Amino acid sequence: MELEFKENEKILTLGVEMEIQLLDQDTLNLTPRAPQILAQLDNFHLTKEMFRSTLELITDVCNDVESVHLDLEDTLQKVRDLSGMMGIALASTGTHPLADYNNRILSSSSRYQELLDKNQWLIKRMAVYGLHVHLGMKDGDSCIMFNNFFMQFIPHLIALSASSPFWRGSDTGLAASRPTTYESHPTSGMPILVNNWKEFNDLYLKLLKTGSIESMKDIWWDLRPSSGYGTLEIRICDAPATMLEIESIVAWIHLLALWFEDNRTESDLTLHTPMPDLWILRENKWRAIRFGLDAQLISFTNLNTSGLSENIMLWLDRLQPYISMFGYQKYEICLRNIVERGNSASRQRKVFLSTGDMKEVVKHNVKEFNAGIPIWE
Repeated sequence: MELEFKENEKILTLGVEMEIQLLDQDTLNLTPRAPQILAQLDNFHLTKEMFRSTLELITDVCNDVESVHLDLEDTLQKVRDLSGMMGIALASTGTHPLADYNNRILSSSSRYQELLDKNQWLIKRMAVYGLHVHLGMKDGDSCIMFNNFFMQFIPHLIALSASSPFWRGSDTGLAASRPTTYESHPTSGMPILVNNWKEFNDLYLKLLKTGSIESMKDIWWDLRPSSGYGTLEIRICDAPATMLEIESIVAWIHLLALWFEDNRTESDLTLHTPMPDLWILRENKWRAIRFGLDAQLISFTNLNTSGLSENIMLWLDRLQPYISMFGYQKYEICLRNIVERGNSASRQRKVFLSTGDMKEVVKHNVKEFNAGIPIWE
């Protein structure tokens, strides 16, 4: 059965899914109390995730980042009010620096249990937190074109959002360890490149026929078509540490999409001819995972290398007309500050280097989330 893509009259709308950590206020350890919060709030903008120490906030369809801000803040304030009374603190980073995944409790769901049965230890390690951004698409072919365009920006998104340098109390040496928990799954990681919706449909049917997946929900690529919503879903980001960073990264995605809509042609799927070699895309992704904003990216055209940070700055200059059009200047400032002053991963490492205490890192993450803005020291 072919996969129908929901067509949208209005394109490049935004939808955001944001995962947050629930922590015991005294111990700052993760606490499995999401079911209690969900039972009391009963809000369709709020849902459970795989583990009971996670809440997911979901926006309506939004026209711009200001609408995303208002939507998320409205839901988050309700969570803050209730969690405060319950002795629960909140944070939003790709991993909890001290948490042991072996202590996580699975949410009640037949799907989650089936995933555990199928993928075993790989699922148990999925105690990580991410940001998913949906872009409204005109049709399936357009979605594939945007998907292939955004492939080159996977490293940028990893580096800007990187907030998972620590795992089970140890420094991983990576800017972002969260993507590595996904890489191990058979239907995760880099998307399989196709040229149009028909080719994607053919691939989808093969995956179904062979029992590799049971539905689109089993495809956990870094970005993927979300046919039921008629969107491209960008899934690679760590959960940014603060609301301002969340909004700024959503703005970055929106700006790139607006630029591509105005500059794309029907015959040029990626603005590169021929399509970039998969090994370059994969290597650039790894460099961002390892080095974050200090990564040196390989050029698709001549194999020369250049700084990821410099490339972000060049694109911000190129995107100025759209920044002005949507009034995204404060998000531009935040993005430039992340590049110049450090992402969450580097801020967390500075705290640990100065204190030698991983619990102080957790306190810092809670403090930043409460402030809503990065704290550069």
